Amino acid sequence: MENSGGIQASLSGRYATALFELARESKSLPQVEASLATVRQALDESADFKALTSSPLVSRGDAAKAIAATAQALKLDVTTGNFLGVLAQNRRLGQLPAIIRAFRQLAAAHRGETTAEVTSAHPLDAEQVDALKAQLRTRLGRDVNVDLSVDPSLLGGLVVKIGSQMIDSSIKTRLNSLAQAMKG
Repeated sequence: MENSGGIQASLSGRYATALFELARESKSLPQVEASLATVRQALDESADFKALTSSPLVSRGDAAKAIAATAQALKLDVTTGNFLGVLAQNRRLGQLPAIIRAFRQLAAAHRGETTAEVTSAHPLDAEQVDALKAQLRTRLGRDVNVDLSVDPSLLGGLVVKIGSQMIDSSIKTRLNSLAQAMKG
């Protein structure tokens, strides 16, 4: 897997790679991927869950208990539930968004797919996502999955990352460039 070398260089990448290998060996890749999508959605939608994963004030034991209860409530597969427990014990729950991103990259590469990380200032609707996928398909000559996130600080436009390639059409970057040009 050509992508795994770069991914393994980071802490979150090493965790994602370990989970990916475990899921692949146990033939539970689709279940783990679905569970991680559920976790990501919970991180986006639940302030309490996000606080649990990012607060340094939560003890290891409390975090592990809360994660176990959350895994059960979200109906996560056993592998993902156990993995979240390990993250809680190792105080690495804050790395969860990066781990999920890296895992998705590994899974997509395993299936021979390309994934674009797309950050927008506002949530994209289904029609906009379809149009973006069509443009990326035309540009790359193959289907592209999109990993969407929202960053209001962009003000408008998009930032699209595909591997090491980045397309930045955000208003924030344009304003920064204009400010630099005016400084001379």
